[in-house]
Amino acid sequence: MTVKVIGLGAGGHARVIIEILRSNESYDLVGLLDPGPELHGLDVLGVPVLGGDDLLPALVQDNSIHFFIGLGGAGNNLPRQRLYEKALQYNMQPLRVIHPRAIISSTAEIGVGAIIMAGAVVNTCSRLGQNVIVNTNAVVEHDCMIGDHVHIAPGALLASAVRVEKGAHIGIGAVVRQGLIIGEKAIIGAGAVVVEDVSPNTVVVGVPARRLHGGE
Repeated sequence: MTVKVIGLGAGGHARVIIEILRSNESYDLVGLLDPGPELHGLDVLGVPVLGGDDLLPALVQDNSIHFFIGLGGAGNNLPRQRLYEKALQYNMQPLRVIHPRAIISSTAEIGVGAIIMAGAVVNTCSRLGQNVIVNTNAVVEHDCMIGDHVHIAPGALLASAVRVEKGAHIGIGAVVRQGLIIGEKAIIGAGAVVVEDVSPNTVVVGVPARRLHGGE
């Protein structure tokens, strides 16, 4: 059965997801919605930008339509979270998107709305929440717990039993030592090496990672 899909957001992240979905003939890409009026009437990789979010009420009359979030999030995952929650309020169904070249353990749990890119690894007994991004070549080792709306950027490495709480961002190429806790909405800077727990709402950078601002 073919699944009808709408993308919410028409940026670069959406283009990557479109290519993943096109590797599976089960998906029918109906279109994209984006708040930018300059994009309306154009297309992204051949998928039409139908208009803004004001079209959601009409689209959800077809209860077979699923959605993905086409926003990335360079350190701020709140816009993605709000858009995801808005779609849920309209009773739309979130689509789980997994690249065919990602490696997912059979014992891992992948939440609805998760996006897992090419080369990513989610290892044994790890758990991912809703609307999580595991970006290109990122590694989530065994027994990690990843909260809702987290973005693990390209090339980031989480060692075993790391817990990343809701809305946190793990920057490109960052490394997190085993057993640590990354607090809610914390930001791990690009290339940082994290060797101790990070408090909620804190930005850490460097090798070893040190607090830049936020937290207590």
